[in-house]
Amino acid sequence: MAKRIVIDPVTRIEGHAKISIFLDDAGQVSDAEFHVVEFRGFEKFCEGRPFSEMPAITARICGICPVSHLLASAKAGDAIMAVAIPPAADKLRRLMNLGQIVQSHALSFFHLSAPDFILGWDAPPATRNVFGLIAADPALARSGIRLRQFGQEIIEALGGKKIHPAWAVPGGVRSGLDEEGRARIRQRLPEAFATAEAALGIFLKALESHREEALIFGNFQSLFMGLVAPDGGWEHHGGRLRFTDSTGSVIADQIEPARYLEFLGESVQEASYLKTPYFKALGLPGGMYRVGPLARLNVCEHIGTPRADAELKAFKQMGRGAVTSSFLYHYARLIEIIAGLEAIERALEDPDLGSGDLRADAGVNSLHGVGASEAPRGTLFHDYTVDRSGLLKSVNLIVATGHNNLAMNRTVAQIARHYVQGDNIPEPVLNRIEHGIRCYDPCLSCSTHAAGQMPLRIRLVGPRGNVLREVVRG
Repeated sequence: MAKRIVIDPVTRIEGHAKISIFLDDAGQVSDAEFHVVEFRGFEKFCEGRPFSEMPAITARICGICPVSHLLASAKAGDAIMAVAIPPAADKLRRLMNLGQIVQSHALSFFHLSAPDFILGWDAPPATRNVFGLIAADPALARSGIRLRQFGQEIIEALGGKKIHPAWAVPGGVRSGLDEEGRARIRQRLPEAFATAEAALGIFLKALESHREEALIFGNFQSLFMGLVAPDGGWEHHGGRLRFTDSTGSVIADQIEPARYLEFLGESVQEASYLKTPYFKALGLPGGMYRVGPLARLNVCEHIGTPRADAELKAFKQMGRGAVTSSFLYHYARLIEIIAGLEAIERALEDPDLGSGDLRADAGVNSLHGVGASEAPRGTLFHDYTVDRSGLLKSVNLIVATGHNNLAMNRTVAQIARHYVQGDNIPEPVLNRIEHGIRCYDPCLSCSTHAAGQMPLRIRLVGPRGNVLREVVRG
């Protein structure tokens, strides 16, 4: 008799979601679905607002990655005004985005994912979290907290606040970075580098004993998408789109982000509020692609900083062509933290950061504008259509978690097929399935995490809707 397993909620991710695992008549996993069960509605309720307000409004989409929406929205506003922003403004936006990448990746690694491979998959769920990590290794936990704090302090030094800074605007930014701010950032850099290097060593050591997870957790062929520089280098706030396949071959390159709809389609799932983008030329489900740190390191040819480039070389040797294991998202995040720290160190020496020429002023010169930037979790698109008064007629947002939707579904199904046999589902198996989602560090629009033991209910439901078995945790 066919059955369904429901994991609700998924723990240690940003936001609210559940997982359905479908069993066939023989009790084997036939499929799995990842459902986002919260609804925000930003695309609709922003209609009628002036485009100039959108950076501040859309930054409220998330408390973890407000900077990502702030910057992508400001870039869409630049396009509507049809202006080239001053060079200093672009450099300052880039610096803030680097701070955002560092703080968000540090949160993902130390707070959300590391408890699994440091404390163990079978550790009690009440202690398998950041507080358990604090108890087990206070120095490591403290350094992770301080690394995230370092990224947030960069955001604060530029925008005045660590969360939701009203700083980037259509045409540029509101303020530069003074010498006092530079000095504070420089002072913290050595500690940040030491923490990133230590975390890298911890993960690579853990990887030696987690080869099964690397083979099973989202290891499959797909496309990869990310922004790259004109020379194919790593990019996080400019450049153009590149698609590669699982062999590492480039299948589309140097695409202006404004043309994204020529290459990407969007579909919907009845059981999820999360949209499902796909590569149009291959349709569904063949057009599945991944974004984020794993994809960015797959599509780029080099990073351009010495420490990160050395790690990139080692990373690329972990795949035949592309690196296809989603478990290695963790490795890619740590490499990007190092890349971000090196880029921050370089940027601090640029005299333009103190320039007063920070904003281009213009009215509505185009009725359509697209802003694209690399959020920590992947490529983010803000697409606005306005009237002659600058009021929004339509808004389309594609967030990184949406790009990864098909891949996340494939990942939980792959893990479940390996571990789930009939209705015997011990708690550590649930955690492994959840971790498949944590690999992608999904951002589901709202910062909600629980301390201690998370409530979890799994029901095996028969084809007539009758509950065959129920397992409750918490």
